[in-house]
Amino acid sequence: MTGLQSDEPLPVLYSFRRCPYAMRARMALGIAGIACELREVVLRDKPPEMLALSAKGTVPVLHLPDGRVIDESLDVMHWALAHHDPLGWLGATNPHGWVTLFDGEFKHHLDRYKYASRYDGAEATTHREAARGLLAQVEPHLESGWIGRAHPGFADIAVLPFVRQYRIADPVWFDTELGLPHVQKWLAAFLDLPLFNSVMEKYERWTSDHAGVIFAPTLSGADKRIQ
Repeated sequence: MTGLQSDEPLPVLYSFRRCPYAMRARMALGIAGIACELREVVLRDKPPEMLALSAKGTVPVLHLPDGRVIDESLDVMHWALAHHDPLGWLGATNPHGWVTLFDGEFKHHLDRYKYASRYDGAEATTHREAARGLLAQVEPHLESGWIGRAHPGFADIAVLPFVRQYRIADPVWFDTELGLPHVQKWLAAFLDLPLFNSVMEKYERWTSDHAGVIFAPTLSGADKRIQ
């Protein structure tokens, strides 16, 4: 079975296209072949329906047909892959060491690099270099293209949305001065994945007087780079 049976009610996914947490959740749903009703939200004006499910007000929020709510992106990834894990990602050796590093220390520096004015005393360049130092730790593990392997795995999909944000802060600097060629190729390969581009399709903002869209990206057999 690939994903959920088509005659079952669909899960509802509250998402924001550019949020890296929502991004990795959508990619895992795509890997697992799980369709859902996607409700694209605007974070500055969160719908009450989402807040009623998860008061913390962050995306993703996945509302399952049985009433359960999953409001942490890694939990969404694990839930999806527990249904269908065609690439064996859940059996990979310790993918979460990298995820912990990027969700914690890297994200700390990323926020203060991109949004230094929001943090008292934050110097953007200082945090850019601190984040670069963490990327330098990954660099020697990318000789095969992805973290320790020739194809993307759980850790790659979980952390690359944050590396994407790091580049967006100053694309010219990232492309010409980062000095980490494996990291640069790693991100470029991720951005070129058909699955990534599928989950980044733009949708109109959801409102309660309209149904959400059916979100059903799949791992195409033609996408050999992820298999």
